[in-house]
Amino acid sequence: MTIAAACAAALMASQALAATPAKAAAPANKPATAAAAPAAAKPAMSDKAQIEALERGFMAAFSAKNVNRIMSYYDRGGLFVFDVSTPRDHPSWASYKKDWEDFAAENPGPASFKISDLVITVSGDVAYGHSIQGGYTTGKDGKQKPLVVRVTDVYRKTGGRWLIVQEHVSVPIDFATGQPDMMSKP
Repeated sequence: MTIAAACAAALMASQALAATPAKAAAPANKPATAAAAPAAAKPAMSDKAQIEALERGFMAAFSAKNVNRIMSYYDRGGLFVFDVSTPRDHPSWASYKKDWEDFAAENPGPASFKISDLVITVSGDVAYGHSIQGGYTTGKDGKQKPLVVRVTDVYRKTGGRWLIVQEHVSVPIDFATGQPDMMSKP
C-alpha cells in the first residue's frame, strides 16, 4: 500500500468514526471488536500502463490473426496509417481493416509476434510511442516469413480508452542495393 493510499484510508476511517454516534461499551463477557478500516481503493492504471496493455493486446491479436481484435485497438473515426505494404497509405479504419484481412488471407498458417524497445510519452489525452515489432507469419506455401518493422503510433484517449489514431510502419532501406532490410537489425 502506498503512503498516499494509507493516509487516505486512515482519513476515511477517522471521518467515519467521528460521524458515528458513540455506542455503549460491550458487555464484560464479550470482547469488543475493532471496526474494520475501509479498504483502500485500488489505484487506477496509469495512462502509460493502459497503452502498454493496448500494445500487449494487439500483440496477442496479431499472433492469433484475429483481425476484429486487431482493429479494436484503432480509432474508427480518425485513423491514418502508413503501412510497410502497398498501398502507400490507409486513410481510414475500413481501408486498414481490409489490409489486415488481405494479410491474414495471404498468411493462413501460424504467426508469432513480439514488441521490443517500446517507448511511450503521454501528454494529456494524446500520446505517442515507438517500438520494434518482429516475428513471423506462415504463407499459403507453408513457409515462415520473418519480418522486423519499426512502428510509430499516435494514441488518443477518448471516453476513457486509449486508441491508435495514426501509425507509421517501416523497414530500413539499404541505399547501396535499393533493397529493404526485412530483419531490421541495429
